[in-house]
Amino acid sequence: MAKIKFGNIEEKVITREEFSLEKAKKTLNDETIAVLGYGVQGPGQALNLRDNGINVIVGQRKPSPSWDKALKDGWEEGNTLLSIEEAAKKGTIIMYLLSDAGQKMMWDKIKQYLEPGKALYFSHGFSIVYKDQTGVIPPEDIDVILVAPKGPGAKLRNLFLEGKGVNSSFAVYRDATCKARERAIAIGIGIGSGFLFPTTFKKEVYSDLTGERGVLMGALAGIMEAQYNLLRKKGHSPSEAFNETVEEATQSLIPLIGEKGMDWMFENCSTTAQRGALDWRHKFRKAVEPVFEELYESVKKGKETEIVLKANTDPDYRKKLKKELNKMAESEMWQAGKTVRKLRPENQ
Repeated sequence: MAKIKFGNIEEKVITREEFSLEKAKKTLNDETIAVLGYGVQGPGQALNLRDNGINVIVGQRKPSPSWDKALKDGWEEGNTLLSIEEAAKKGTIIMYLLSDAGQKMMWDKIKQYLEPGKALYFSHGFSIVYKDQTGVIPPEDIDVILVAPKGPGAKLRNLFLEGKGVNSSFAVYRDATCKARERAIAIGIGIGSGFLFPTTFKKEVYSDLTGERGVLMGALAGIMEAQYNLLRKKGHSPSEAFNETVEEATQSLIPLIGEKGMDWMFENCSTTAQRGALDWRHKFRKAVEPVFEELYESVKKGKETEIVLKANTDPDYRKKLKKELNKMAESEMWQAGKTVRKLRPENQ
């Protein structure tokens, strides 16, 4: 493993120079990788592996929109596209990429196909760490591994097609064959990871659930709504409020952060923006620190997973989710966003 300093902390990571695609293909040469689930992570990981010359089959429920999508993506019914159970039976590495609630519901049907020497692969520590809630307890004689791309499946695929990639964490929960680590890393390289950093199932799920509810989605949405609503309350127009809240952030500033970091973004803004941002960031950090502490404890205690499993197993979940998302989409803020996006120069 390469030793690289992140800040002042030296970490060991796996780079593509160290573990090449050719090495990954050699490691997986005798494996049949069965991707169970073709929803969020399934398509990107399966297609990237296939394009990299690795033997992959897909297991998906039929009929379903995901089954139809798999057919459109070139998977052949009866050959590389099978039922979930058939794929699990044929696979030597079973990539369990159903939703977290789906993994719980399908477990009793899947576990019978986990024969000695096989590997059970996850992209989230949810089912294993919260096994008391999910009932997912793998047999002792199989490998249990994880690779978690730091991005949604669609982004994983799009970046791959652009010759790029996302970073991923990897972990080994159980090494029954003495080759679990190599299996995990090989798949990580095969799906197009930029580099792989080690974690544990527990650390992955704690950080992931905190991140999704925090900066990545929940906090970001909430802060944008708060600022937009304030500007509108103070008499600013929808177009001005949206541009100052969302458009400038997503189109100008966040790309600068992604390119060279927050300090570089600050450096390339006006001195007025610099001074104000440097001062107010401390107030915002102190204001949200208690919220993040509460969030992390809720994740650690299993409250968040309890909420997820209860909601996702509700027969009316999709209907209720659609209602919540429609409420967001139909809000003035995001309706203004639709118009702003249409008016971008590239859309004229």
